[in-house]
Amino acid sequence: MTAVTAESRTTADVPLRLPGDPDVWVFIAAELLMFGAFFVAYIINRAGDVALYNSAQQTLDRGLGVLNTLFLITSSWAVATAVAAARQNRLAQVPRRLALGIVLGMAFVVVKAIEYTAKIKAGYTMLSNDFFMFYYCLTGIHLLHVFVGSTILLVCWNNARDGRYGPANMKGLETGASYWHMVDLLWIFLFPLLYLLR
Repeated sequence: MTAVTAESRTTADVPLRLPGDPDVWVFIAAELLMFGAFFVAYIINRAGDVALYNSAQQTLDRGLGVLNTLFLITSSWAVATAVAAARQNRLAQVPRRLALGIVLGMAFVVVKAIEYTAKIKAGYTMLSNDFFMFYYCLTGIHLLHVFVGSTILLVCWNNARDGRYGPANMKGLETGASYWHMVDLLWIFLFPLLYLLR
């Protein structure tokens, strides 16, 4: 019988684990359940007055929605590459990739502020109709998550500049990245739901 050495172990021998702090995954699951309930409520209410929802939806700027989708997807990619760089001990790349993720997250905020301003100036507020009530509530709660996620990434960026992450110390970085990927995932559902669904 051949002895199994450390060198001969494959990735199949390594136990699977969720990246980062297990507690953040409980939080992420709760957040996804909450947004899932909002999504179901939106779909049910939309089914009750499809014409109103379709009409109100036409006032949204799909171009800005697409732009924000690209910003968040690219930001998630940047954060994922920062995690990969830390695991591979390419520590100089970690803060640069995180900085890109933060900048793109802030670009999302700027575009959303432009969109909100245009809607309010045109007279579309939370009280205009059910569609805009859902629009402002869902995108507003998501925007709050973008601010929280960006703050977490900023902390990770500062730690990465101090060289605190590497193959032996990934927990904090993985935790921040996991939260940020949740923020991206929520927008990937929100965008088609609010801007494209007919």
